Amino acid sequence: QVQLVESGGGLVQAGGSLRLSCTASGRTFSNYAMGWFRQAPGKEREFVGAISRSGTSTYYADSVKGRFTTSRDNAKNTVYLQMNSLKPEETAVYYCAAARAYYGNIYIDAYKYDSWGQGTQVTVSS
Repeated sequence: QVQLVESGGGLVQAGGSLRLSCTASGRTFSNYAMGWFRQAPGKEREFVGAISRSGTSTYYADSVKGRFTTSRDNAKNTVYLQMNSLKPEETAVYYCAAARAYYGNIYIDAYKYDSWGQGTQVTVSS
C-alpha cells in the first residue's frame, strides 16, 4: 500500500476557493490511479473526482463538474484538488485515495481504492 497525507483544508466563504494536496509515499506513485471523496456529518462518503496514473484522464461527480479540477505531479508524488465556487453544503472531510490501476483507468467506487489518507476538513461558511 501507499501512504497518503492530505493538506490544504480550512475555512472558506461561500464562493471561495481552496486547493487540497495529497502526497504519497511508500510505493511508486505513478502506478496508482487517484481519487477524491468527501464525507459530511451524518452522510455517506461520496465520490468527488478521480485521475488516471498519468493524469491524462479525469472524471468528476456531476455536482462538482466545472468547479473542481484534479491534477497530479508524479515527480512530486502529489495529487491536487482545486475547488472553486464552493458551497456551504460542500462542508465535509475530504479524502484522497489510491488504487493500483492499469494505465488510463480511473475509478469512482470507493471499494476499488486500497489506500486512504486521514482526511482534511473543508468548511464553507454562508
